[in-house]
Amino acid sequence: MFAAFLQYLFSGVTSGAIYALAGLGFAIIYNASHVINFAQGEFIMIGGMATATLVAAGVPLPLAAMLAVVAAMLVGVALEKFAVEPARNADVVTIIIITIGASIFLRGAAQLVWDKEFHSLPAFSGETPFAVGGATLMPQSIWVVGVAMVVIVALWWFFNRTLFGKAMLGTSYNSLAAQLVGIATKRVLMVSFALSAMLGAVGGIVMTPITFTSYETGVMLGLKGFSAAVLGGLGNGTGAIVGGLIVGIAEALASGYLSSAYKDAIAFIIILFVLFFMPNGLFGKRGTDRV
Repeated sequence: MFAAFLQYLFSGVTSGAIYALAGLGFAIIYNASHVINFAQGEFIMIGGMATATLVAAGVPLPLAAMLAVVAAMLVGVALEKFAVEPARNADVVTIIIITIGASIFLRGAAQLVWDKEFHSLPAFSGETPFAVGGATLMPQSIWVVGVAMVVIVALWWFFNRTLFGKAMLGTSYNSLAAQLVGIATKRVLMVSFALSAMLGAVGGIVMTPITFTSYETGVMLGLKGFSAAVLGGLGNGTGAIVGGLIVGIAEALASGYLSSAYKDAIAFIIILFVLFFMPNGLFGKRGTDRV
């Protein structure tokens, strides 16, 4: 019984780490602009698909991963520059429709650039599992959690130890005041999209050896990342991380003890629960003007 629970827990933490990265992407963009980017899941798809394609073409995995991250970041910057920035003074419904439209466009473009097939990557360090308490832990799961932790620590350092990171935090607290002291808020918004795309791409790369990837992979992952962000409190980075882990673990336990048919429904149940009973999320929310 304990071994089964531990197995579900390992699975949940692995998935939760990916959802946490996606949720952080939502939080970063929301803090910079109070915009919810529903194209976040497509960054995950681009990271996984681009890496798998480059590796299949003979490019070494580390170089392929770096190129895929750069490609996703360029897409993120283009999305901000050509879709979000021109409509920055529009109402919330317009911006939501723009990001949803961008998501559909990116999926269609991916279908043309690649195909409709599933793509995979080899495990980064073999597929020999570790035995832990009667459960098995795959090496790739350790990669997923480890890379997520490194990225989260790097982001903490960036926001708290670099001048531009502090400028981004200042913009999130008060955009007008940031402009008055000389912070280029347009550049902050562009960098926020680039960072968000980087988080998604990294998540897509490390998860592909476990779950495979395709042109429509990002849809559900993006929604689960949004669920994590809402649960933690929109705009709260710590909340996005905690929310991602909760969503992942709840999903794994529901699949194991109830039925795998409920796996994808858990994220939506959590969103409804939060909206009805905890509209501020676990760690509060910065505002509601553009939610």
